[in-house]
Amino acid sequence: MTRLHRLAAHPRRTLGALAVVLAAVGITVGSGANFTASAANPGNAFTTGTLLIANSSSTALFSATGLKPGDVKTATVDISNTGSLAGDFVLKTANPTGYTALLGQIDLVVADCGVWAGGVAPSCSSPTTKYTGKANALTSAALGNYAGGAQHRYQFTATLNSSTDDTYQSKTAGVDFAWSATQS
Repeated sequence: MTRLHRLAAHPRRTLGALAVVLAAVGITVGSGANFTASAANPGNAFTTGTLLIANSSSTALFSATGLKPGDVKTATVDISNTGSLAGDFVLKTANPTGYTALLGQIDLVVADCGVWAGGVAPSCSSPTTKYTGKANALTSAALGNYAGGAQHRYQFTATLNSSTDDTYQSKTAGVDFAWSATQS
């Protein structure tokens, strides 16, 4: 008698043995203990910074009337980065109006007098020139990098060129000084 015949002859014994083997396998597989652990970092928050420009004058820096060749006018303005991020500041002109050819006769110098320190305005006794040229040619003057909270004083000097001829008598022109900043 072969083994297969013996198993078939005693089906109860065969099923019992098979049940014991399956139970042992199930216990072995099901009783595997594993250690586990976990951790968390709750309450994460993200806040963006700001880059903001404040201008001490919300009106025109110049209201120069009755100019004659060689006349010089000066004005100062304080520009601040009231934000929290550093930024690269630039000065441009925009929106020319009136007899705009007159702007080509205005020699313009823009100088950085320095950074305010402890609430004290910087002296314009030895400023750093940021732009020198005609008023109509100021397309972009790099002013430098301002840290958040930094405030600079700028001095503008406008001179009607001494070689200005009669063509410009009784003419009026205007231009905006436009400040901008890009986060650095």
